[in-house]
Amino acid sequence: MTLRLTEDEQEALQAQAKADGISMQEAARQAIRDYVVRRSHETAVSDAADRIMSTHAEALRRLGE
Repeated sequence: MTLRLTEDEQEALQAQAKADGISMQEAARQAIRDYVVRRSHETAVSDAADRIMSTHAEALRRLGE
């Protein structure tokens, strides 16, 4: 995989990685891991909400009256 960044993105990544005492590669890998975990959680919560809304649709409809 090749990751192409704008000049501004690369400069920001380089500065933050340096401040954190890690390589740019490690900073990018950490950001990807964080993104995957966050998106997986958001998907799980959304799926659970859909199941609850489906299971309790009638009760939710009555509460809205």
